[in-house]
Amino acid sequence: MSIPEIHDIFVIGGGINGCGIARDAVGRGYSVYLAEMNDLASGTSSCSTKLIHGGLRYLEHYEFRLVREALMEREVLWKNAPHIIWPMRFVLPYAKGLRPAWLIRLGLFLYDHIGGRKLLPATKTLDMRSDAAGKPLKPIFARAFEYSDGWVNDARLVVLNARDASDRGATIRTRAKVTNARRDNGHWTIRVEDQRNGAVEEVKARLIVNAAGPWIDHVLAGTVGQDNVHNVRLVQGSHIIVRKKFDDPRAYFFQNKDGRIIFAIPYEDEFTLIGTTDRDYDGDPHEVKITQAETEYLCDAASEYFAEPVKPEHIVWTYSGVRPLYDDGATKAQEATRDYVLKSEGGEGQAPIVNIFGGKITTYRRLAESMLEIIEKHLGNKGKPWTHSAALPGGEFAVTGFDAEVAKLRSAYPFLEPGLARRLTRLYGTRAKALLGAAKSETDLGRNFGADLYEAEVRYLVENEWAVTAEDVLWRRTKRGLKLGREQAAALDEFLHGISPGVHHAAAE
Repeated sequence: MSIPEIHDIFVIGGGINGCGIARDAVGRGYSVYLAEMNDLASGTSSCSTKLIHGGLRYLEHYEFRLVREALMEREVLWKNAPHIIWPMRFVLPYAKGLRPAWLIRLGLFLYDHIGGRKLLPATKTLDMRSDAAGKPLKPIFARAFEYSDGWVNDARLVVLNARDASDRGATIRTRAKVTNARRDNGHWTIRVEDQRNGAVEEVKARLIVNAAGPWIDHVLAGTVGQDNVHNVRLVQGSHIIVRKKFDDPRAYFFQNKDGRIIFAIPYEDEFTLIGTTDRDYDGDPHEVKITQAETEYLCDAASEYFAEPVKPEHIVWTYSGVRPLYDDGATKAQEATRDYVLKSEGGEGQAPIVNIFGGKITTYRRLAESMLEIIEKHLGNKGKPWTHSAALPGGEFAVTGFDAEVAKLRSAYPFLEPGLARRLTRLYGTRAKALLGAAKSETDLGRNFGADLYEAEVRYLVENEWAVTAEDVLWRRTKRGLKLGREQAAALDEFLHGISPGVHHAAAE
């Protein structure tokens, strides 16, 4: 397919919003070029609490529009990607002296009834003295409320949106930094620099979508040349991962005495994910990492509930991200709006740029539709909304059909261990067969880097999902980093360097 001389849309940023917009736009017939300065989902989008949720606590801040939209998206996204998204039940223990029971019941009633819930089960009350959910908690928690939300593999959601956008004709460039953008005869001329080999490309586009997340103000000031830019409030959220604290498949929603909340969620079979924090951040988003105060906060907050305390020495991994919230002047970080704001500049002879402030993974698809409404005003209408019922790559099966997909994969590849078949189906869905190809035995999968990560999978990720480094593979594409040692990770990095020494992979375009 020929590349247009002037693209319709240039997207800056390969997070969930940028990739979701690229996918929606190219599916409607616009020509799209997306540039991400690092790896896909390497910023905020891989550092979430991994939830597809309405945001129960946002009701306290009267964000009813956002909560309703998010609630309605839960089942839509689950249907579109049942391999990487699935329902999860959450247990909210009642703690005396915190939010009253009537307020929690009211919030959960709204949660059940304002979001068009059809498949997810409704809220119920638990007797923690007899329910299995009470077993790992302190005996003082005698009652709890159980409700539904969803889990998502956040980084894979981003990559699959990029993959689908690329399959439909979008140009996706990673390790490609936008260093300058200037208006030129009614369009934009954008300078893109390859971060691996220094090669520079100039791309022309009619409209820019600024989906740079925490770097959005930096793009406006340093790349587009605007003065006095301050649109976002950077809020750090950190998480800790410990060895599995409980066997139950349900997650916990814990209230804290300071009014904040944290989750404790089953993670990657053998672990528990605990988070998140909320603190203002004023440093370089590249440098964000968990602080000692955050570590202590999460350990202390979880230990208020678990019978067996959570201690810093139990932590096996941590991650931190910076949320680029729209600066609405809220006093506290946790009170700043989680809703998204889209602002358009230019038009009427001046090339437009549309900036995205805020946004949540749960509402990324609706945000993209809102963005396309703005784009249509500038560029004209090329197609109707279509993503509501369009499966993401690998998600072409029923929401209740995951176990059947695993069985199909094992039938086609009898040599696969049950755990590996399940893991590959969770990550790749129906595309696991493309990864495995003509393999007849484990030997055909090539080198084993450890923790059932085989060369066939690594090569698939390089050729189809823009993976370049061991970090891309281990922490964003597979989470095998939790199980591989330092020497194994170094061996993988050396292998990757050997098959991709700074060159871009045509198969991933």
